[in-house]
Amino acid sequence: MPPTDRFVISFAAEPPQETLPYGRWADTLKEHFIGAVRELDTEGEELGEIGEIAWFPDRAFGGRTYIPAIARTANGYDVYGFVSFAEGAGGPSGFEARTDFSSETAENNPDWKLDLNEEVIGRWRGEQGASAEMTLVWGVPLIPGGVQVTAELANLAVDQCELIDERFTLIAPDNYRGDYIDVKLWDKRGQQLAIESLYVEDDDGDEDDDSVEREGE
Repeated sequence: MPPTDRFVISFAAEPPQETLPYGRWADTLKEHFIGAVRELDTEGEELGEIGEIAWFPDRAFGGRTYIPAIARTANGYDVYGFVSFAEGAGGPSGFEARTDFSSETAENNPDWKLDLNEEVIGRWRGEQGASAEMTLVWGVPLIPGGVQVTAELANLAVDQCELIDERFTLIAPDNYRGDYIDVKLWDKRGQQLAIESLYVEDDDGDEDDDSVEREGE
């Protein structure tokens, strides 16, 4: 094959290795997740009691395993984030958790076809000083029939994940050379069912403005 002009890291993360967390393992992850939520600066908002935590498929990158999560609070907020850890001979260690919250829920956005959450977890240096944000993306499809989800950067597939209990996790380069991730849902015949971007354009439509807003922020 000839050299490509889209030199960017692709399929960098290990595919999911375990089932969704349950039992004592889920309790361990919950402890770290809840601890991070308690440290959140809610800017005066009362989140309320946290409900059941939904765990998402694990993905490993850069020597750490990431397990995303989301939960609904009693006051109608979504709290979301991940627990990460290093794998060693003695088992998981070096636990870290990062969380945030949002009032933007799928119920309030009937036009959504995918309910997405994302967090930048690292950086990849590319050519001529350009760099990509390595981004953890997790979510659920809001329409039936999907079996797999891909992340695409300028129409180049850079990660994929099969749905596990209607949940998926991706780790992909984003915001690279002016391009941003599109997340696509596919059925078992390879037909595209939905596409969502992590970003929405500013309301004024100013293409010269470098700022891009993430959905849900």
